[in-house]
Amino acid sequence: MKVNPETFIELTRPAYVLEEKRLRKNLALIRDVAERSGVEIILAFKAYALWKTFPIFREYISSTTASSLSEARLAYEEFGAPAHTYSPAYTDYEIDDIARMSSHLTFNSLSQYERYHDKAKAANSAIKLGVRVNPEYSEVGTDIYNPCAPGTRFGVLAEDLPETLPDDITGFHCHCHCESGSDVFQRTLVHIEEKFSKWFPQLEWINFGGGHLMTRADYDVDLLVSILKDFRKRYPNLKVILEPGSAFGWQTGPLVSHVVDIVENHGIRTAILDVSFTCHMPDCLEMPYHPAVRGAETIEDAENAETMLGLMADNPYLYRLGGNSCLSGDWMSAWRFDHELQIGETIIFEDMLHYTTVKTCTFNGIGHPAICLLREDNELVTLREYSYEDYRDRMD
Repeated sequence: MKVNPETFIELTRPAYVLEEKRLRKNLALIRDVAERSGVEIILAFKAYALWKTFPIFREYISSTTASSLSEARLAYEEFGAPAHTYSPAYTDYEIDDIARMSSHLTFNSLSQYERYHDKAKAANSAIKLGVRVNPEYSEVGTDIYNPCAPGTRFGVLAEDLPETLPDDITGFHCHCHCESGSDVFQRTLVHIEEKFSKWFPQLEWINFGGGHLMTRADYDVDLLVSILKDFRKRYPNLKVILEPGSAFGWQTGPLVSHVVDIVENHGIRTAILDVSFTCHMPDCLEMPYHPAVRGAETIEDAENAETMLGLMADNPYLYRLGGNSCLSGDWMSAWRFDHELQIGETIIFEDMLHYTTVKTCTFNGIGHPAICLLREDNELVTLREYSYEDYRDRMD
């Protein structure tokens, strides 16, 4: 089916639409950064795991990162390469399979290392073992996304590492960012080196984690390349790995939805949609952040009823947007349109391919939007549609 990528008026049901042209643009930039800096950049499944698009990814990258047995299996069986795996905690009943499907296995604690390093090597003699370290520095402002906040459960502190690492620990993993710029990485790297560089001669690789949003329009890519090249000059023995997730799916396509009703309560208008914030866009409520809506102006200071009423007095086309679940808080405010919304009208949430399809849930039995690929010739291909059976099978 050919569609108009500006309006998606041809779509009558909700759908995530991945735009191939935008995806390839991101992949080309990421590959260029990897080649120019001499590092490896891999895809983090926690942000994006649409396996039917892996053939496109394989044209640009060769590895992925996993945080669970299911993700490791996806890497091994669908991407076609063993995963770089890190989990806050491995289990007796999964460690053998995870190790077998992984090229790198990072432990969150020394106690996890002690418990499982022999089992991991027995399952995969070629596996490279590492430990996650915590530099106690992060500029992530929202605590729910800050892996270095005081009391965090992530990573080993420098003061708790032995002077001489076990022989089979060959790498460090360090994750400190969330949709951050290269300037943040530059400042963070100072703390990483101050805390942990004395162990670098004992290592073969270092993974600087995700959150490097190099495909964002204002990201200083040249600074990132310079930082990485300089680091490699200082530590030529270390292979450097980055594992962003959002950077791959950033601005690669929208979530297309529709107005199914318009209700008013004490003068506040809410357009109810055939999608849900809590089911389909959970980061909007968790962060929180206001997604851009095509053709509408985002008003971010209208979260309480009094403010909303005041704004509505002068803006007849101001609306809350509400989801179709029973959660009372499944709504966000506010968006200003240039016309009165109509039932059946298309509402397009921009930039909805990262941290959405991997987080969708079937709360209330709400179905997932379809997943579609918009080819470069505007041919829309449906990769997956969901049914009652998908909901039922989750309840087994």
